[in-house]
Amino acid sequence: MSRKTTARVAVLGTGSWGTTFGKILADGGSQVTMWARRPELAAEISKSHRNSDYLPGVLLPSNLTATANLADALKGAQQVFIAVPSQSLRENLVAIRPHIDDTVIVVSLMKGVEKGSGLRMSEVIAQELDIDPARIAVASGPNLALEIAREQPTAAVVSSQSLETASAVALLARNKYFRTFVNTDVIGTEFGGVLKNLIAVAIGIVDGVGYGENTKASIITRGLVEMTDFAVAQGAKAETLSGLAGLGDLIATCQSPLSRNNTAGRLLGQGYSFPAVVKQMQQTAEGLASVAPVLELARSIGVEMPIVEQVKQVLDGTLDPKDIAPHLTTDSDEPQGERTNDDREAPGGGVVWRSFKRAFDQLRNGRGSTPGN
Repeated sequence: MSRKTTARVAVLGTGSWGTTFGKILADGGSQVTMWARRPELAAEISKSHRNSDYLPGVLLPSNLTATANLADALKGAQQVFIAVPSQSLRENLVAIRPHIDDTVIVVSLMKGVEKGSGLRMSEVIAQELDIDPARIAVASGPNLALEIAREQPTAAVVSSQSLETASAVALLARNKYFRTFVNTDVIGTEFGGVLKNLIAVAIGIVDGVGYGENTKASIITRGLVEMTDFAVAQGAKAETLSGLAGLGDLIATCQSPLSRNNTAGRLLGQGYSFPAVVKQMQQTAEGLASVAPVLELARSIGVEMPIVEQVKQVLDGTLDPKDIAPHLTTDSDEPQGERTNDDREAPGGGVVWRSFKRAFDQLRNGRGSTPGN
């Protein structure tokens, strides 16, 4: 699709991220129609060009409108971007399916794993809409919504089994403040977005307890190893986890008070119960919902995730938040290898080190990274 042709796109979901992505697309030149559950919110977006509930102080483009009628939002859309809570995706897809034709590209903006099935969001979309995975894309990266809505520069990656599909989405989802890269590692891109939420909850917990930067740096570093171990075991490329959808998103989500998962963890660290945290959160913290299904998957494939295990114990009320830090790296008292640069070690460390070394060697030899990686 040429950027010279005005694309007609739909964005389903008017929370902070859905609205922000609608703005990204509109600022890139597309005609954007958003779908809102609440008619009053749709009216505010269309008439006042604001979403005061989720993006206070942000003026939305005139080529971004909203409706509470799902069929109207989807009519004529060439690409459909979905930004609803992950655990409600399937029921939303049932309503969407009659309005999706055979040429539409469907893009997941969600970062979660479905409870019960353990499916990634792109898998739920393919299953429920009964469409070719080559027509599905996912977008991920260090993307804190309010910062982007305020047009602070950032980057993201769009992934699809079809490089043509990923490129078509990336062509629309870019503008002066939002740069988009592409890859075909859907598994790594999606799990990067899911798993960093769990580590961000851990960071929030120790922050709420009052621990400092050493503790948080240790969790982030070891957390990346856990993320990579898990994703590679599921079929992902290690390089993806050291890119925007992995390390980039991990850093942004762990260190920012704008992160919902970080905020949820901080409340847990301050002594609030899991139900109390859920009640206080204005929006869904996907990490809280993904802890259990991710651990089920990890156990089924024999991947150890000690940080995530400790987060689960805090959520269950079986571990005092202040006791989490001494147990974050291992449950064993025996000294263990760090697993960051030894090829003999199992999945995480060695492959992460090799991806960094490969990139360094390319730079040293005067070669850039391969497009799409």
